[in-house]
Amino acid sequence: MKKKSLLNYFALLALIVTAVYANHFNNSFHFDDMHSVLDNPHIRSLKNIPSFFTDGTTSSVLPQNAAYRPIVTTSLAIDYALGNGYTLAAFHSSTFVLFLIQGLLMLLLFKKVLSISSTNNYVVYVALFATAWYLLHPAIAETINYVIARSDVQSTFAVVAGFVLYIYSPFCRKTFLYLIPVGIGALAKPPAIMFAPLFFFYVLFFETQIGLLDIFKKAHIKQFWNAIKRSLPSFVFCAFLYVLINKLTPKTWEPGGNSPMQYLITQPYVILHYFTVFFWPTGLSADSDWGILPSIKDARFFIGCAFILIMMGIAIYTSKNALLRPISFGIVWFFIALVPTSSIIPLGEVLNDHRMYFPFIGLAISASWAIGLFVFKIIGNTTTLSLKYKTLILLPALVLLSACAYGTIKRNAVWQTEESLWFNVTVKSPQNGRGMMNYGLIKVSNGEYVEAEKYFNKALKLVPNYSYLYVNMGVLKEKMGDYTTAENDYLKALQLGRNYANSYFFYGQFLYNQSRFIEAEAALQNAVALSSSYLPSRLLLLKIYPLLGEWEQLQSMAASTAKIAPDNEDVLAAVEYAKKKQTKAEIEAERVKKAPSAVKYLNLSLEFYQEGKYDKCIDAANEALKLKPDYLEAYNNIGCAYNNLSQFDKAKEVFNKALAIKPDYPLAKNNLQLAEKHQHNAKYYTAEEYINQSLTYYNMQQYELCIAACVSALTIKPNYDLAYNNLCASYIKLSRWDDAITVGEKGMKINPNNTLLKNNLAQAKSEKNKGKKK
Repeated sequence: MKKKSLLNYFALLALIVTAVYANHFNNSFHFDDMHSVLDNPHIRSLKNIPSFFTDGTTSSVLPQNAAYRPIVTTSLAIDYALGNGYTLAAFHSSTFVLFLIQGLLMLLLFKKVLSISSTNNYVVYVALFATAWYLLHPAIAETINYVIARSDVQSTFAVVAGFVLYIYSPFCRKTFLYLIPVGIGALAKPPAIMFAPLFFFYVLFFETQIGLLDIFKKAHIKQFWNAIKRSLPSFVFCAFLYVLINKLTPKTWEPGGNSPMQYLITQPYVILHYFTVFFWPTGLSADSDWGILPSIKDARFFIGCAFILIMMGIAIYTSKNALLRPISFGIVWFFIALVPTSSIIPLGEVLNDHRMYFPFIGLAISASWAIGLFVFKIIGNTTTLSLKYKTLILLPALVLLSACAYGTIKRNAVWQTEESLWFNVTVKSPQNGRGMMNYGLIKVSNGEYVEAEKYFNKALKLVPNYSYLYVNMGVLKEKMGDYTTAENDYLKALQLGRNYANSYFFYGQFLYNQSRFIEAEAALQNAVALSSSYLPSRLLLLKIYPLLGEWEQLQSMAASTAKIAPDNEDVLAAVEYAKKKQTKAEIEAERVKKAPSAVKYLNLSLEFYQEGKYDKCIDAANEALKLKPDYLEAYNNIGCAYNNLSQFDKAKEVFNKALAIKPDYPLAKNNLQLAEKHQHNAKYYTAEEYINQSLTYYNMQQYELCIAACVSALTIKPNYDLAYNNLCASYIKLSRWDDAITVGEKGMKINPNNTLLKNNLAQAKSEKNKGKKK
């Protein structure tokens, strides 16, 4: 086939593939896209690109997930810029274009490999079929639809590009320039370094023309050493890449798994699953419910091992004959490409469908060539085919490719929204607690709280120690108004996920909503310490610092946050608050006086209400009433403020005024009921309740939160010796001896008979003296 005709065929194939993927370009962000794309402030400016290559923490706001993948992060930043924000089509299009180019490179690679092995006139059609099978395969859609999984696309593209440059460019072969794309690919995802062993087998099979068993024969020792010498530069280069990436990967990165041995014994059966999916891709799931095997006594371990041995036998046998070597090469490619994810490195999930993207290139060439050889036996090497043979060959091929295309379209539809994806997971992987939780979270966002709780309870049975689940249960209970249960869930999340920033952030947000600002500050400071680039924690602190009058902390936090998000409006506003040493409401009050209106005063009253300044809230709402006497919302704000000041009679009077204007006003009705029951609009802690809370924190080893609760108690009851005792004990645990002594001595002045405090103070002084002696 002429080069022009081949390109025309591929152009047609590319159009078909584009049509099949037409329903995917606006599919949502999912799963790891949240922490690496949506919440990642670093990708929002092209100016940050140089830092991606020196600082791996820029790849994610979650330290445990931050890996050194500068090419991926750079591509995300470019897509963000081109799309002028989080435009889904921009993110999907860049990955898809690379995917199509990879398809063209695969066609060239397949054509070369098959042409070396056979002179049949129809070899190129087999290469074209293999490429089409891969590009249209439903399992490949699991990677193409998942934005952050572009790392697999980029690294795999790089490997194929390296082969094509070596094969078709004598200059690149001579100067080793074919290794450049491999280096770039490794900076997208480390599996690209598998190019080295793959390249060795390519040279062994198709350049030195020997099989796997021949390397042990003296007659072929020269060819074997030639293969080693030719592939040695690639091994050296890939080894260097591995060391470099390992050095630059943040120390906080966690692969997610626990037992290397149990992970390893599970992988043979997982590999068999991947192989089966290539031929029967009906069980695809975005988040599988497969777990590790308990021991090698499990029958699945032996089944998987038997499969691997059979495949090795096939690879060895087919490598003997030049005509069959593409089959052997494809099998070798399949297994080598799986080494990074299916060996001794225990990843968080034992199985993941997007891991098939790289290995399936091998299966595509092996299976297609096996089919091709069968067809060649029937038709021979003729240059023309009768209509009968064309029908017999083309019809099954078209049926297979059409079935794949249909499956891909359906998988694209599954990935369309968070709801469609996670519902599919609950169906395909019913034993996956995370899937149940995520679908329950969709129900929470839809306001379907009862349904959400059902899914959370199902998840709880499957993953009882999953901290994220308790965070989401806390969110649900908070929305339902069950604050006691919500706090217990948040605390359970802290207990199980003390190293995860989101546990502290959501608890801090809950505390903020409960007007427990000092505790919220402590929780959010922990969140920032664990994940410095997670903006929500910083932005909430920027709201809390002014309320506590902590202007220096506000200035410092605003300055450091401005480096991450320089154009963020809340950050810019915080800089202004820090300069003027005024809260948002206080600054707004000055503006409203210059150009007053009823609406502005109403909004101002809400600002003061949210800051807990209820007297000022009442004053602002009264100003609104002067301008608009029948302003229902203003009456409601005044009544709620009186409610929170425990002035319930005044609150009832105001709510009744509102109802006299509009008897069916629901907010006034509901809040009047609270006033009649002498209940606040929000839960307010007494000093004693804060002390009880501090003990809870202390027992959880959350000493900063314990300190915050004690400080909160002292703002209500300044001479509370129990608060000073708990403060002293917490400072001791944090080895802050001077602070422990200071609060201990203050507490002893209040109550000299507090034996527990006396003992804690003595311990603090003793530990400080030990430190001096050292």
